[in-house]
Amino acid sequence: MTDSVLPDPDASRAAAPRVPFSLLDLAQVGAGETVAESLAHSRRMAQFADQTGYERIWYAEHHNMPAIASAAPAVLVAHMAAHTSRIRLGSGGVMLPNHSPLAIAEQYGTLAELYPGRIDLGLGRAPGGDHATFTALRRTPSDAENFPADVVELQRYFAGTPVHGVIATPGSGTHVPLYILGSSLFGAQLAAALGLPYAFASHFAPQALEQAISLYLRDFRPAPTRDGGETAPHVMAAATVIADDDADRAHEQLRQAKIHRIKFLFNRGRNMTTAEAEALLDGPQGAQVDEMLRLAAVGTPDDVLAQLDRFAQRIGADELILAPLAGDRDVWFGTVEKLAPPAR
Repeated sequence: MTDSVLPDPDASRAAAPRVPFSLLDLAQVGAGETVAESLAHSRRMAQFADQTGYERIWYAEHHNMPAIASAAPAVLVAHMAAHTSRIRLGSGGVMLPNHSPLAIAEQYGTLAELYPGRIDLGLGRAPGGDHATFTALRRTPSDAENFPADVVELQRYFAGTPVHGVIATPGSGTHVPLYILGSSLFGAQLAAALGLPYAFASHFAPQALEQAISLYLRDFRPAPTRDGGETAPHVMAAATVIADDDADRAHEQLRQAKIHRIKFLFNRGRNMTTAEAEALLDGPQGAQVDEMLRLAAVGTPDDVLAQLDRFAQRIGADELILAPLAGDRDVWFGTVEKLAPPAR
């Protein structure tokens, strides 16, 4: 991995993609890394993305996962915004059932006041953790049932409308853009009903992708905008990516990622060895992981760009949000470098 932030221009690179590229950073804590080292890698990636043509970077709320350091997306957004100047930053997403809408309005309203025009708020209704996480957060699984009403409450806070006599300060009048995240038809229905952009988690749950997008586009109801216009549908899709000049190295990184995911999903309270996880690759557990990563774009940079272009065209995406998966930090950062859209 080089020390420079920007790579030398490569005139032989494949044609620019038809849709904008963004990044989903899970703030993965690699083997042998500390959390501080992981976040330093995330900062370096944000600074590179800021100087190239990526649209936005999002951080996903995860709890009780030692290998993921994105438990507090608002804190990461604030840190990365302070070290960048152009790129949009936000959550992909905040798991709203874990929080009161007022608290989120105040957090992201503060960010919007500090970094105007650069803050997004992606919202999901999954817990972002296990049952123990719910208990520790003083929440219950039934809180997810309030998700649609909580989204509307957030909209009211950002618009400056009092809710139960309370005005979000900061937050009021910031009109932070909201995005609905999902991996099922529920999120598509809600985004369509509210006239909001929709982001599908196809990087780990591709099963309902086409059906959800079709439903979203069919049922979309435009919402009024501040300038007197109306919102239009906006489809984002997430894609796992691993790009390297050595295609075999890229595919080996995908294999290692599958082994890591088998350990995470099927550990069952014990420390599964790498050999044990490898033995499951050809079984039902491996098939489940294969399905999760079915839409991964892996190979040389030109091959990956071509795969992403076909994917975006096939589903009618307006934007792709890329999730670099390689455990090797050189390949991980190299993926972001090699797929970067031209600087603006």
